[in-house]
Amino acid sequence: MPARRPASERAQLELFRALPGELAARDAQDLMAYPFFSLAKSLRTHPIDFHAGEIAIRVEATAEHGMATIWDADVLIWAASQIVEARDRGAKPSRLLAATPYAILTFIGRGVSLRDYERLKAALDRLQSTTVATTIRQPTARRMHRFSWINEWKELADGAGRPLGLELILPDWFFAGVLDRALVLTIDRAYFDLTGGLERWLYRLARKHGGRQAGGWVFDFRHLHAKSGSLSRFSNFAFELRRIVARQPLPGYRLAVRRLRGGGEALTFAVDDAASRARLAARLDALSFAEEPL
Repeated sequence: MPARRPASERAQLELFRALPGELAARDAQDLMAYPFFSLAKSLRTHPIDFHAGEIAIRVEATAEHGMATIWDADVLIWAASQIVEARDRGAKPSRLLAATPYAILTFIGRGVSLRDYERLKAALDRLQSTTVATTIRQPTARRMHRFSWINEWKELADGAGRPLGLELILPDWFFAGVLDRALVLTIDRAYFDLTGGLERWLYRLARKHGGRQAGGWVFDFRHLHAKSGSLSRFSNFAFELRRIVARQPLPGYRLAVRRLRGGGEALTFAVDDAASRARLAARLDALSFAEEPL
């Protein structure tokens, strides 16, 4: 007898239909803390290769689609929000999700024109074609988990060719992280209004590391440059950081730049209220900063 062909991944998964209505926006902490996405809208094929202690990340892209961007990651925020909401309601989420493009686009604050739909499909192609290898959440630092942000996706239509929505399959690594309550954070929906890749990344970093911590957080510019995975020269990266500080676009956070006594600069951020800023100032007094903020 001929060998039986293994069942497809889709056939082994239970379909989860996206929940309707307004949901809180949730983000996976691992994606907020490390460089997994391109911060530019221009096509990027140069890989991200990040190492910090036992953490290793390698992100690769195809020449056809380029690397998934931080705007494409909005689809993963939508997916995480659906999974967490389903779990909290006592429903059973799945890696196989069905939704309409309208539901996804409106959740992430996009338009719903044909052009927006085409952009969504391009984002799904980048998420599927981008490959990731990481030691995060692996039993030893020598083991790498390899996956794409979306295993597969397809458009649905009825017999007459009228569109019915789309289906996508998420990777185990992402799904397991979202199901862990300790690895997901609620984010401000104003995040979707941020237009710059760097300011989006900074918000996620602030939310992950500072959260609602009254004392805020401090990051050296060069550390931020390495952690972002940006292809920009350090001087250009630092210039953009200062411009972002001047505009103060991050919802819920206040940014400042301090010059280090030994040379270089650091970015500070805290929850945007007077008491938190005062506590951050007190914390900074104990660190090696110059007298005046930049």
